[in-house]
Amino acid sequence: MTQILHSANENTPSRTRWAILGVVLAADVLDLLDGTLTTIAAPTITKDLGGGADLIQWLGASYALSLGVLLVLGGRLGDKYGHRRLFLTGLTGFTTASIACGLAPTPTTLVIARLTQGASAALVVPQGFGILGATWPRDQIGKAYSLFGPVMGLSAVAGPILGGFLIDTDLAGLGWRSMYLINLVLGTAALLAAARLLPHDPGDRAITVDIPGATLLAATMLALLSALIQGAAHGWTPTGTALTAVGLTLFAAFCHRQRTATNPLIQPSLLHNRGFTSGLVLGVVFFAAVAGLLYVVSLFLQQGLGRSPTGAALGLIPLSAGIVVASIACYRLIDRLGRRLVLLGLVITLAGTGLLLALVATSGTDTGGWALVPPLLVVGLGMGTCFGSLYDVTVGDIAPAEAGSAGGSLGAVQQLANALGAAAVTSVYFRTGGGEAHATAVSLTVVAAVTLLCVPLVRLLPLKAQEDRH
Repeated sequence: MTQILHSANENTPSRTRWAILGVVLAADVLDLLDGTLTTIAAPTITKDLGGGADLIQWLGASYALSLGVLLVLGGRLGDKYGHRRLFLTGLTGFTTASIACGLAPTPTTLVIARLTQGASAALVVPQGFGILGATWPRDQIGKAYSLFGPVMGLSAVAGPILGGFLIDTDLAGLGWRSMYLINLVLGTAALLAAARLLPHDPGDRAITVDIPGATLLAATMLALLSALIQGAAHGWTPTGTALTAVGLTLFAAFCHRQRTATNPLIQPSLLHNRGFTSGLVLGVVFFAAVAGLLYVVSLFLQQGLGRSPTGAALGLIPLSAGIVVASIACYRLIDRLGRRLVLLGLVITLAGTGLLLALVATSGTDTGGWALVPPLLVVGLGMGTCFGSLYDVTVGDIAPAEAGSAGGSLGAVQQLANALGAAAVTSVYFRTGGGEAHATAVSLTVVAAVTLLCVPLVRLLPLKAQEDRH
């Protein structure tokens, strides 16, 4: 198989390789856009469909939940049935689910469509690296990977702005629905290009896929998220308590499955690696905190300061710019600073959150737009520093054979943390009385406290990142 792939690498024309890279990047951009657009659109959607705080929380959590739960499974299915087949299947499902989102008549149907979108994206995203590995020579593939950071960074900045623009311009009277229906054009174009360009690969039917493990993980996260959202809407009721108990029981069953399965979702040797498990825990806590922060800031901009969706998106540009700048800078610093870079990112994030909290606490809903720029920029710089270093350091001392499982696990954890964080921090926001400014201040205090909990874990991370990080 290795000889076949090597031959395919060498025989693929350069122009075709770049076109394939474009298809893979386009699919990843679609995933990122649909993961970020809802941050801006949630208040508008709930105003149109109803659903209140419950819908706002589910819109943020549902996509990340199904993507995170199925990300590792999607990678394994690609290995088993072929990367091309799973890429085309997932992209078809994603485009169809996007149409369902755009036509959704009720909050429930929209959440189900968002879950389907995330599940389809989980089939697409993991295939990119296998496809590029089969079409790019090993000594040139670094050029391909080097484009992911800038393209994803620009998409992260442009995504919310695009969402706000589509809502405010009300194209063809569609309002927020145009954000999803535009994927009919973009998804179809990517699908046609993929069908023409992607190489055929048979996969390896001997590979075992841990379907029971993935099912237990999905049920666990669904129960815990339901408990969080139920608590935000109705307080701590017997239903919320029961859902929490079910979630914890299912999680115990998932852990048992990972210890006993022949081919578990996460390699057991990784969980015995102190540096890796510390990075995994730190990643869950940090990504949950900042995901919640992003949602709360968006809600404050729109519901507290009365900005339009476009105005809220523009208000988040300093944060997005900080993430992009810091992520690029960390690529050059990570080899020299190692885990100290992670600590620096946490400290900068805490400083920015503190500045933002002080501003909201003192100025409230009279906060001026320009006054938000410095604290949001600092928060973005801190987030980007952690984004650009945390996982590189976390896998600093794993074995090469564990790299695939480690990368998939870390990506899945980030998405699941996004889902939990969006639900948990917005639960604090909606359960806090006293107006928008007070709710935002309390939520930011929780974010700062949770981020502070990450600091002691840095000492348990590996000292350095691996030299070959491609």
